[in-house]
Amino acid sequence: MRLLIIEDEQRLSNTIKKGLVEEGFAVDQAYDGEDGQYLAQSENYDLIILDVMLPKIDGITLCQTLRQK
Repeated sequence: MRLLIIEDEQRLSNTIKKGLVEEGFAVDQAYDGEDGQYLAQSENYDLIILDVMLPKIDGITLCQTLRQK
């Protein structure tokens, strides 16, 4: 299962990723909404863990954009 974490707090993102990788998931990370949008549209993810308050593009706007596509 391939997951994407979009979280601007790198320490938190790395902690989440570490736990998920230990459970056998493939995990990619983005630290702002713009990079997250690029990754989400470039790859096929089974699940996206999305923060609401992100730099460049906020999580709500990003979620709406991804749902439209």
